[in-house]
Amino acid sequence: MSAKPLSAYLPERLHFLIPARFRTRHPVVPVVRLSGAIGAVMPLRSGLAMANVAPLLERAFAVPNASAVAFVINSPGGSAAQSHLIYRRIRAFAEEKKLPVFAFVEDAAASGGYMIACAADEIYADPASIVGSIGVVSASFGFDRLIERFGIERRVHTAGDNKAMLDPFQPENPKDVARLKALQRSIHEVFEGLVRSRRGEKLQTDNEELFSGAFWVGQEAVSLGLVDGLGDIRSILRQRFGDKVQLRMIEPARAPLLGRLLGRRDAGQSSLLDPSEVLGAVEERSAWSRLGL
Repeated sequence: MSAKPLSAYLPERLHFLIPARFRTRHPVVPVVRLSGAIGAVMPLRSGLAMANVAPLLERAFAVPNASAVAFVINSPGGSAAQSHLIYRRIRAFAEEKKLPVFAFVEDAAASGGYMIACAADEIYADPASIVGSIGVVSASFGFDRLIERFGIERRVHTAGDNKAMLDPFQPENPKDVARLKALQRSIHEVFEGLVRSRRGEKLQTDNEELFSGAFWVGQEAVSLGLVDGLGDIRSILRQRFGDKVQLRMIEPARAPLLGRLLGRRDAGQSSLLDPSEVLGAVEERSAWSRLGL
């Protein structure tokens, strides 16, 4: 009967107290879960933004003796700027720490979610995952006829001819739409260039729909070169680093108890919902619906 190593009797955070020759050495891979729409985070809209993702990235890449860093992605996309910021931060840490990065797609890595996935050196998906949607979309509502119906007068005063561009309470102006489309083309070019640079020769570039905003399920994404293979995080990382690999989840820091209690109290006292939060929640639901999810 073999004796247990000294490390088995101490929490992992105290392993540094054990002389190096007595420590067990198993590969460690920090895992960060990136789930939700990308953009502003509000009480009714939890999601991904640089402000709440950056601390997780820093902790993941600071894990001592890590063999790699893995991301589990489940996002329909969202803000192009926030997606790009998260992508760049992952790449900066990966190059600084000289660590390989793996991405694993759950329900979806679409649009900005796929942009973030491209920060990985290897991307894996489930056969039923939705992948792609390499494009740019802008959606809003038009209320000009509604307020006209109820006799509501819209008053807007600006300093600058384009300051009220695409105001949803005014009729759509073709010049404003043309300007918006020009902005979208610029962002789309950045997105396309990023995918081409990261996926390289793996991409099936002769497919005309690749950068059209279309999306595919896992097996199709493999054939298009958008992902490297099919599989889940545990099986792939065990294949790569052995059966003893330790997957260490990097969890968001919990708010202090007093802050959580005060937040609940404030929420309970409030009888009105912020319209912007309601619209944000509707927009997020719409993003998932576009993928059939």
